[in-house]
Amino acid sequence: MQLAPAPALEVTAKTPVVTPVAATEAPPWKWSWARWAPNEGATFFWVCLIHALTITGLVLYPTPGWKLVGIAYGLFWLGGLGTTVAYHRSLAHRAVKLHPVIEFPLVFFALMNGSGTPATWSANHRLHHAHSDTPLDISSPRVGGFWWSHLRWLWQAGQAPIAKWAPDLNRGRYLFFTRMQIPMLAVSLLAGAFFGWAAFFWIGPIRLCFALHAQCVTNSVAHLNPKVGPGEDSAMNIAWMAPVQAFQGENWHENHHSQPASARLGWTWAQVDLGWCFIVACEKLGLATSVRRPTAN
Repeated sequence: MQLAPAPALEVTAKTPVVTPVAATEAPPWKWSWARWAPNEGATFFWVCLIHALTITGLVLYPTPGWKLVGIAYGLFWLGGLGTTVAYHRSLAHRAVKLHPVIEFPLVFFALMNGSGTPATWSANHRLHHAHSDTPLDISSPRVGGFWWSHLRWLWQAGQAPIAKWAPDLNRGRYLFFTRMQIPMLAVSLLAGAFFGWAAFFWIGPIRLCFALHAQCVTNSVAHLNPKVGPGEDSAMNIAWMAPVQAFQGENWHENHHSQPASARLGWTWAQVDLGWCFIVACEKLGLATSVRRPTAN
């Protein structure tokens, strides 16, 4: 797949990714954790909020019962499916075209899982692929370290310009989700409160916090390959990450970086990829078309 062209930025080894800073200022990965890039204060507040509420909930309600855990996990699973199938494989890479009857609910659950809007998620991801593990990569541990790639970039790198990286997702039905992001996140965080305090914590912030870290390990842990040199793509396949990500395929990250246009991330029967299984099922039902498969190495 042909991704968007590289941004016209002049960089050095210490040039920040997206955030504009003075040439004499430290790069953002050396900032205090409590400092955010322009327009990213809300992101910092959100990350702090769900972590604080998660700690509180685990202290007060460490054993909420299997029913609540099951509901929280089910919502997490649906959100993860929306992120890997709709956001990642379909919208960011155009590796599959989903029928709106499938795409709309998947995007809904991805946004309710805290993944951001289709435009913001895809813009950041396309920039990441265009400059993987270089100073222009928005979330590389090779540039800013583990915690930069895992969390800090979310509020310190600055949003990749949507007009450059995802103009196709900044119009039409996708604008609905951009406009509805804040109220949908509020519902996602608070809806469990109608069923009691334990439900509030487990269906809301605990689920959202787990979903955040389950996504972030792909940016951090899956890019710590010690066998490659500086500036080389460090993506790795990591089997133990599969249960963390509900066996939906994102842990086969080396496969993905080697063939990003493929809708299939797990290439063998042993590389479980439930996201791919879902796509194949939709293809057989006529709800997924233009499905791109990995080519022979």
